[in-house]
Amino acid sequence: MPKTFEITISGQVQGVGFRPFVYGLAKQFQLSGSVCNNQNGVLIHINAPEEKANDFLVQLLENAPSISVIQSHSISEIPFQEFDDFKIIPSEAKNQINIPLTPDFAICESCKTDIRNSNNRRQGYAFTTCTSCGPRYAVTTKFPFERSSTTVSAFKMCAGCQTEYTNPDNRRFHSQTNSCADCGIQLKLQDYDGRQFDGDQKKLIKKASYFIRNGSILALKNTNGYLLCCDANNKSAIKRLREKKQRPSKPFALLYPSLEKIKKDFNLSAVEENALTSSVAPIVILNPKESIHDLEQENIAPGLNQLGVMLPSSALLALLMDELGSPIIATSGNIHGSPIISGEEDAIQKLTKVADYFLKISFPQDDSVVRFSGEHQIILRRSRGLAPNYMGLSNSSDEKILAMGAHLKSTFTFVPNSHTYISPYFGNLDSYAVSERFQDSIGKFEKLFQTEPEVILIDAHSQYQSSILGRELAEKWNAECIPIQHHTAHFASVLGEHNLFGSKEKILGVVWDGTGLGEDGMIWGGEFFSYQNHAVERLSHFEYYDWLAADKMAKEPRLSLLSLLPDGEKERAKNKFSDTEWKVYSKMLENNPLKTSSVGRLFDAVASLLGIIDITSYEGEAAM
Repeated sequence: MPKTFEITISGQVQGVGFRPFVYGLAKQFQLSGSVCNNQNGVLIHINAPEEKANDFLVQLLENAPSISVIQSHSISEIPFQEFDDFKIIPSEAKNQINIPLTPDFAICESCKTDIRNSNNRRQGYAFTTCTSCGPRYAVTTKFPFERSSTTVSAFKMCAGCQTEYTNPDNRRFHSQTNSCADCGIQLKLQDYDGRQFDGDQKKLIKKASYFIRNGSILALKNTNGYLLCCDANNKSAIKRLREKKQRPSKPFALLYPSLEKIKKDFNLSAVEENALTSSVAPIVILNPKESIHDLEQENIAPGLNQLGVMLPSSALLALLMDELGSPIIATSGNIHGSPIISGEEDAIQKLTKVADYFLKISFPQDDSVVRFSGEHQIILRRSRGLAPNYMGLSNSSDEKILAMGAHLKSTFTFVPNSHTYISPYFGNLDSYAVSERFQDSIGKFEKLFQTEPEVILIDAHSQYQSSILGRELAEKWNAECIPIQHHTAHFASVLGEHNLFGSKEKILGVVWDGTGLGEDGMIWGGEFFSYQNHAVERLSHFEYYDWLAADKMAKEPRLSLLSLLPDGEKERAKNKFSDTEWKVYSKMLENNPLKTSSVGRLFDAVASLLGIIDITSYEGEAAM
């Protein structure tokens, strides 16, 4: 006797082809019912005997789409409803959403085949996607995830795309970002004077690759914002990009056309290969082979023996790299200190003095960056493909929490429900533009979740821009504002990541850092903590030494050296300063109340002592 069962699936299950998968499975089981997205994930109703319903659920869990992440599921019998067929029905969020937000996915192998196949109608189409790949978070305006809730809704599907969208046997069945050259996004190629080049997408990509090959800098609008591109084999082009981007020595990322060509130039472990070819497609820090050639390695990453490498994450980048066949520089489209640019008007205004040509096509994002220590992945920058979810932690608290982060490498974390959402990387809040985007993104999260935070966590340094904004938001939303010591927060983040807050054992935490205001008013950065019974205690620290010239010390390793040299040895650093500077800093040392335990500045001092660098152009340069 058929009954009606309700199945709920929670996790990263929207925008990953889950409903089409459920539809196909229901047809295999010859079930009638429905599937839809809702505020909690995916909701399924079926008519079936109990044993068949349970078998259906087992198959669903075991064969779910590879890019989905199921965190919880349930099945229960409900009052009988009779269904004539199985249908995908439109989604409607009746309450506040309580699901992970689906990140962007790199182009899948099937779509790569489509754009390279002369017999496929998507050959050469730069915005090819399917249910398994393409932008999600970058194009989402609200949830649940439906085409009408994305920026792609501006493009009405043609008859061919509509047929795919409604055909259960097609892999673009209910693909919300579905489009083609007849109905989708068009490419534009222009020079810095605004002169446009004619031609279809294939011709424009060929032209763009020609410009790169001949030493030009191209501003390319990818799905997550602008990239600045130039030939990785062209010394003068790289030098010109560094000058125009105001980035004298910070390493650039490399975009390679294929995994085979990466293997030719780099020593690649299995875990590094898996990361490069994953749906995240991050920048992976790799060790080059001694035989590497045709790369301006010293100009790409001055003074470093590792390089950041990635594969194309979109159809546009795949087509460009197919045409070029050799690696290029692909760095975020911004001027030093500013956020990545996504708007066309913004790009023309700010990048005209940087780029020679523009190839152009909601939450702009940098590429994520990872490296490996053996088998262990270390996320250096959580952005495209990873943000905004943190799948490893569920929230058991009823409080709505907003954590503002610190001042450099800024991100924020929002806990409005049982999930944890970590924003993409923004940059340093010294920049007004970065600070503005940071604040704007918090506002978008608040509207998206229709939830105001009840508790706001800020860094104990009262003058960090994140702390200032946090206090303003706490007043606006009548939320409790709690300052957290910088290095205690570092320790707590590791405890949280490894689910150690409930540990009965005493835990030692060693936190080495550059800068953080300590509870005694000194600048901490070489701390030893203990954790037990929900309390953190500072056990010990590196011996204090003089902190000089405020934030300037973090940018000039010569100041760290001067501070750390014994009194009888300080003359050894005199040649690194002008006569005026020497008098000023020597006077400061005579009666300086501010001390530091920073290990970051200790590394800086050694770099200066060894004659490697005295003044840096980016954070961490001396240590690297």
